[in-house]
Amino acid sequence: MRGLLKFLIGTVVLAATFIFSTNALAFQPGAAKDKKGAVTHKATMNPNVTEQQIADAKAKGLVWVNTATKVYHKDGQFYGKTKEGKFMTEADAQKAGFRAARESAVSKKKAGETKK
Repeated sequence: MRGLLKFLIGTVVLAATFIFSTNALAFQPGAAKDKKGAVTHKATMNPNVTEQQIADAKAKGLVWVNTATKVYHKDGQFYGKTKEGKFMTEADAQKAGFRAARESAVSKKKAGETKK
């Protein structure tokens, strides 16, 4: 009888652990869900960079370097919009040890749609 009670308590504790850990992982502050339930992250505008500065930098062929993650963006949703960053040439970014951002699944899908 005692063994059965220990087994039941252990099962309940294990089930509660899985339930609460799954919910904790699903909650991501600042993340929104799209219509299909996938988590999307919105870039917020860097208060030190204006839309005009972003347009000028794009025209000059500059990349946006995220100094916090050591990643640079040539364009896209994070160009000029990460909390920490600056504009520089791609060559200077590479010399400073930054790496190019990976292409997101969204931009890959958009590129696939234009080929049709």
